[in-house]
Amino acid sequence: MFYIKVFLVTIVLSLVSTYVLKIIAQKIGLTDKPDKERKFHKKETALLGGAAIFFTFFIVLYFFRSHLLVGDLNYVHWLGVFFGALILMIGGFLDDKFDLSATWQIIFPVLAILAVIASGINIEKISNPLGGGFIYLDAIKIPLGEVFGQITYFVIFSDLLIFFWLIGMMYTTKLLDGVDGLVTGVTSIGALIIFFFTVSERYYQPDIALASIVLAAACLGFLVFNWHPASIFLGEGGSLFLGFALGVIAIISGGKFAVALLVMVIPILDVFWTIVRRLSGGKNPFKFADRGHLHFKILDTGIGARKTVLIYYVVSLTFGLSALFLQSRGKVYALSLLTLVMIFLLIFFYLGDKNKV
Repeated sequence: MFYIKVFLVTIVLSLVSTYVLKIIAQKIGLTDKPDKERKFHKKETALLGGAAIFFTFFIVLYFFRSHLLVGDLNYVHWLGVFFGALILMIGGFLDDKFDLSATWQIIFPVLAILAVIASGINIEKISNPLGGGFIYLDAIKIPLGEVFGQITYFVIFSDLLIFFWLIGMMYTTKLLDGVDGLVTGVTSIGALIIFFFTVSERYYQPDIALASIVLAAACLGFLVFNWHPASIFLGEGGSLFLGFALGVIAIISGGKFAVALLVMVIPILDVFWTIVRRLSGGKNPFKFADRGHLHFKILDTGIGARKTVLIYYVVSLTFGLSALFLQSRGKVYALSLLTLVMIFLLIFFYLGDKNKV
């Protein structure tokens, strides 16, 4: 009953926040203008949608803060997550307003990750996907000093994994944000899957369950306005924040990387393909916008934005739910299957493009 109340409160607050920020964005001229290269909306559309999710997420967590401190995380850890997210929102606002260079764009995600690491969040161990037991990541620690009264360490293997994981998640959601409702819906699916994990008797983690259900509900409230045709977009900060939030929740839930990967594997592989494709063409892999993503290729078949998004939802939900029932080895098989499907789709569309030339 508690989580139902949290879910409903969050959705209502998200709806109100999104509506208010949509009006503010329109009044201050913070809108996204259509172009023929990558954007297919036909009129100027408000940004700041990510700010609505950001405010909703942390306001609700603060309101129910007593439930956040019942697990292994303390207030310093959550402050690190908050400041990391705030850095992303500030950077995203500046990028939306002034169209920052790629060099400046990367600074804010890096600072956000450093805030998380400095707060003391780390990964003690991960399940060995090839067999029983665990892989321990906290063997080598280097003390760095005090942050908010607690000693901070550079935990080499853990912190490196956190860095690359969060960078990967953030740029996946950033580059996935090309079709109305796509990244918001997929993120909510991932958060809901982790929620069901963390309320189960075997993995019970009430603090992580709270964060997961709040993230999912905040996204779903925003999705009402972001469904095609969208009246408000996430903006740069919002698209990065969703990957950051889902990535952090996967970390603090005890390394639920396989769950997040099963939900996000097609977008992640799409991003990897995009980076390789852009680098081979001599283009900036993070700044240059084009229609080479899988979701645009599906759109180009003529099935429409809503059906394209629903295809992603079904795939993410199907393989995300499989994580609830599969052991580590089964998750590896599922990831392998999805990878093969993605490779086939990329080859299919690539050959189709070559034949058009």
